[in-house]
Amino acid sequence: MTSPHSDVTTGSAGVIGAVVGENKREIVANKGAQFSSYDVEAFEIPSGRDEIWRFTPLRRLRGLHDGSATATGTARVTVSDAPESVRVETVGREDQRLGKAGVPADRVAAQAYSSFESATIVTVAGEAELSEPLTITVDGPGADSVAYGHLQIRVEAFARATVVLEQRGGGTYAENVEFLVADSAQLTVVALQEWDDDAVHVASHHASVGRDSVLRYFSVSLGGDLVRLTPTVNFTGPGGDAELLGLYFADDGQHLEQRLLVNHTAPNCKSNVVYKGALQGDPTSKKPDTRTVWIGDVVIGAKAEGTDTFELNRNLILTDGARADSVPNLEIETGEIAGAGHASATGRFDDEQLFYLRSRGIPEDQARKLVVRGFFHDIIAKIPVESIRTRLSDAVEAELAITGV
Repeated sequence: MTSPHSDVTTGSAGVIGAVVGENKREIVANKGAQFSSYDVEAFEIPSGRDEIWRFTPLRRLRGLHDGSATATGTARVTVSDAPESVRVETVGREDQRLGKAGVPADRVAAQAYSSFESATIVTVAGEAELSEPLTITVDGPGADSVAYGHLQIRVEAFARATVVLEQRGGGTYAENVEFLVADSAQLTVVALQEWDDDAVHVASHHASVGRDSVLRYFSVSLGGDLVRLTPTVNFTGPGGDAELLGLYFADDGQHLEQRLLVNHTAPNCKSNVVYKGALQGDPTSKKPDTRTVWIGDVVIGAKAEGTDTFELNRNLILTDGARADSVPNLEIETGEIAGAGHASATGRFDDEQLFYLRSRGIPEDQARKLVVRGFFHDIIAKIPVESIRTRLSDAVEAELAITGV
């Protein structure tokens, strides 16, 4: 199925690439100007040699990357208790609002855009302020089924909203999710990946942050066999503020991958990225059977004077048989910035912390649990929905109980 925009090849800063010959692309200036297109055939079939796919076990994608995964089911999208100031629409592929937050930058995202039958658009009216979180639930197509989807969340000028995006169930699911935050609006998103053990989920999250607007984005990955998320933030006007916080806990052979891009193209914008992950694998495995991948790209364009940005990723390996890859990247094209930096750390339990706790009479197993709770505490504490904070704390406890950490 073709896209209504299939003849367009663009990037976040305008037209940045084109198909030249057969699946050939122009070289771009930076990662913020990466090649993007609605057309699946504009992308070559990924291989392990491709930079954006080199950490992903392609054989576990069940054909999402090579065109062999034909839709055999559908995902169900439910919006709970939407107030009058929120409009929920199911629209066809021809709706011209779709794709406004970003263009697919990889083949799976383009496949998802070309394959969905209908999309859900949720709009928060201008100047509205939601007193309660809005919950959007996506149920997967079910075991042995494949589906593609598209969801767009629009927050109009001067509005404020908190959205909880819960994704659950089983099957194979690829999607694009758009967040459009208009000028002087504020959107808080809590995206929960709580898939069944069989699920494979590949999603591109596109965020457009307007003039003097605020985006608070929380990403939580706990379930699924393979989950790969690609959040991209583009600033469309000066004064934007984006904070991306993430938590992931991998075990039992899971592959959890996060690939972020924060693209500063407007002046005087701020971004802060903090992701934390814990891993526990099979200590008897000859090779790590549990893996997490975090790629953090921040680009400060030539016109993005006054940018203030920082990104941090920390990983805690709880057992043998687990591997964490962490790659922070920072590209700066102007010296007129307020600040920029990045950091990454991966390690095991802090022996000094354990010694301190044990010296005060706390048994080792309890001391280890306290360390992990403390590791995640600052992320969980910032989530503005109390019920979600409680759920995540309980989920971390359940993960720790698996191996008795």
